[in-house]
Amino acid sequence: MNRRTFLRSSAVCTAAAVAGPLILPRSLFGANAPSNRITLAIIGCGNQSSVDIPEFLKNEDCQIVAVCDVNTASFGYKNAKQFLGREPQRDFVNKFYAEKTHNSQFKGCEAYTDFRQVLARKDIDAVAIITPDHWHAIMTILAAKAGKDIYCQKPLTLFIGEGKEMIRAVRQHQRILQTGSQWRSNPLIRRACELVRNGRIGKLRRVETFVAENNFNGPGPGWKEMPVPKGFDYDFWLGPAPKAPYHADRCLYRFRFIRDYSGGQTTNFGAHSIDVAHWGMGADRTGPVEIEDLGAEFPPAGDLFNTPTKVAFSARYASGAVLECKTHKVGFGVKWTGTDGWLSVGYKAIESEPAGIKDSAIGSGETRLPVSENHYRNFLDAVKSRQDPIEPAEIGHRTATVCHLGNMAMVLGRKIKWDPDKEEIVGDSEAAGMVNRPLRRPWAYDM
Repeated sequence: MNRRTFLRSSAVCTAAAVAGPLILPRSLFGANAPSNRITLAIIGCGNQSSVDIPEFLKNEDCQIVAVCDVNTASFGYKNAKQFLGREPQRDFVNKFYAEKTHNSQFKGCEAYTDFRQVLARKDIDAVAIITPDHWHAIMTILAAKAGKDIYCQKPLTLFIGEGKEMIRAVRQHQRILQTGSQWRSNPLIRRACELVRNGRIGKLRRVETFVAENNFNGPGPGWKEMPVPKGFDYDFWLGPAPKAPYHADRCLYRFRFIRDYSGGQTTNFGAHSIDVAHWGMGADRTGPVEIEDLGAEFPPAGDLFNTPTKVAFSARYASGAVLECKTHKVGFGVKWTGTDGWLSVGYKAIESEPAGIKDSAIGSGETRLPVSENHYRNFLDAVKSRQDPIEPAEIGHRTATVCHLGNMAMVLGRKIKWDPDKEEIVGDSEAAGMVNRPLRRPWAYDM
């Protein structure tokens, strides 16, 4: 028995003695006995959790034992019919295991309001952070300090400076972190990137990346404060963000269009498209040297929403290649153009010119990229092997950095110079001041 198995076995016994999670029986999972199973907590029970929770439940060597959210339960997330929050998601998980075990009384998943209570549980191995972006850094850092492995949804950060703090915590405490940019676990995307990496389009000149149009409009100038709904801990939802009056369009899914909590579609879909672009470019652990606004558009002054309604910026790399990121109806996709042709990839297909590029065979001596067929499975395998997953903190941070730099250039309406080695703004004190922000007390990275 190795140390990790021993500790987990001890944790299971201790948890059972103090009414911890109901560990599912050995007979249900065969080789995936309790001592070999990863116990997981879900932090954030909104729209994205309705995707992530079922995906984790598919894995028999993973058991969800806790969910956490500041919202008890409500409608009104991405669509009016979604009824989400900590209690609905707790009940969803318990119902899944009740049906699996043929035990209608199964109650092995607990619900929490304060994520720190989750981190304090010694029987939990890993957490999935599925919260608004402004919580990612603090939760990741505190989870690493608590000895938890982390699946953190994209974009990894809200500000560039947070990425360094997160990487430092993950590495110092020897934790696994997977960034939730799941397109790296797609065979079609991997093949497209391998074709570009292996020179099928010649020397790379231009990259086009696409982000979706905004799917909500703000309340407009003159909006009024609203009463906080019952069962929703609004002050805790704000957390490290500036104190602000409550409005229904500030929270739940619509947080995405307010810069205090997110970077709009630039960081939402851009965290996918730019991540794929970097994979094909071989720019995973570097970044551009110059970023420029290309005529972005914003909501009217005084609106609650303040992220771009039209994303448009470019990023020039030391190689001379230029990446453009723009709002497009396709919502997601990348097109690489080189001296010998172009290749593009989207949700379902690879296209190229000349047409033969997309069907080109990749030889045994050529560059092959890491293989992952499922992003959640890749994370769980990394937890067991203690080897980095396909999108560790360093890569998620570099992708998010380009998104943040693009937002900064669009907000300021000018070029920004960036040193990708030092990770510093060059010669622009105003832009440099946007690399990070103070956290609202009592929240801090070193809590």
